[in-house]
This record gives sequence, structure tokens and C-alpha cells, in this order.
Amino acid sequence: MDNGFSDCNQIAVVSAFSKLVDTNFQGDINAICWYRNLVGDFSEIVSKLQLKDNLTEVSMEDLYALQLSEEGNMAREIILSDFQLLTDFGASPSLNLIKSYQRDDELDFISTDVYSYHVDRSPIGSDTFLCTYYGAASEILANNQVEQKILVPEIRQKLKELHNGPEAEFETFLTEHYFDLHYQPKPYARPVNLGLGHLWRLAVDHPEKQTLPCIHRAPTEKNGEYRLLLIC
Repeated sequence: MDNGFSDCNQIAVVSAFSKLVDTNFQGDINAICWYRNLVGDFSEIVSKLQLKDNLTEVSMEDLYALQLSEEGNMAREIILSDFQLLTDFGASPSLNLIKSYQRDDELDFISTDVYSYHVDRSPIGSDTFLCTYYGAASEILANNQVEQKILVPEIRQKLKELHNGPEAEFETFLTEHYFDLHYQPKPYARPVNLGLGHLWRLAVDHPEKQTLPCIHRAPTEKNGEYRLLLIC
């Protein structure tokens, strides 16, 4: 089966939820994909949900309450099942209807919003799970195809000017403001689109990590199209 990810050294592809959570990150592998071809009409769900802000968290009660066609109900059952699988695993999933995320345009030389390639950080040994059911899908990059933004000389110099404090406190400043979590692609970088319907587990930066954290970003939304994303 050609799943489109077979030539990516950082990705392991599995065929069941149990394998998604039981497969270890090791070596270059920091992204695991439960590859699926989902059935059902997810666009119907999106069209019937109420967007209350640019990003609205959808409760399972709201999802249950929708009057859906047979195809729409098939899609809903998949979301409910994914939500329950992750909850039973001990995660705290959130179903989000997204028009757009908040942009970080405070500084013109570095961005720290989710549209910037970044890693997630956790004080404990957890992972990031996500599945895009509808709309533009997230992207990941191999760790050897990026450069940490704080190591780019021009950016680092401007951050030092912004810090305007003792040199000994500079690294703490970078961490406290999350600048150290963000990366820029190298010229030859080849982003991998995570696609629709696949449930992903991405490695995060935490004290007991066995591999490098997975570098990812939110996509630019398609004009006039919402995204439906399960994430935890």
C-alpha cells in the first residue's frame, strides 16, 4: 500500500489505535500515523456547527445534537469513537472548529504563533495527538531540514536587543517567551502534509524524551473554508 509517507524516515505508519499508542519513538522516528481512509460526510458536520469565535471548541453534546444525514452520522460516529479512544487512553482531546488562529505579529523578525514551524513542550512524558477531519491539514518537517530561529545570527542579535538584560539571563528569556520552540525551514526542506482522516501521534519536548521532538505547524486556512481538528 502506498500511503505517501513510506519515504519519510521520521514517520512510522500503523494500522490500529493500539499500535499508535504502543509503538515507541526511536531513532529518527518522531511521528506515528494511524493511516485511515475514512467514510462519511465531515463537510456536513462543519456546515451545521456554530462558529462562535475564530476557534470554537465543540463539545460532544453539541456534536450529538446535530441532525445529520446517514453520511453525516457516519462521520460523527468516527469522531465520537476517536474521542473515546483518546479519553480512555488518558488523554484530554478537544474537537475544534477553526476559522483561523491568532497571529503573532508583534515582532517583525520572528513569529511564535502556530503557523510557524514549532515543537510542543511538556513537563511530563506526554505526546501530541491530532487528526484533521476537514479543511487544510497540518505539516511536519524533518529535524535536519530546519534551523532553530534563535540560532539564526540576525534573529539572535535582535532578540538580544529586545532582551536588553544580563547575558546570563538571555537563555531563560528565550525559553520564557517560547522563542526557542520555533524553527525556520532550510532552503531544501520538504514539508510533509499530514492529510485528512489519519490520527497522528507526535513526539514533544519533555525531560524523558527518547527522540527529537516533531516539528510541525498549522496550515494557512483555505479561503472561506473552516477546519475540523481533533487535538490533545
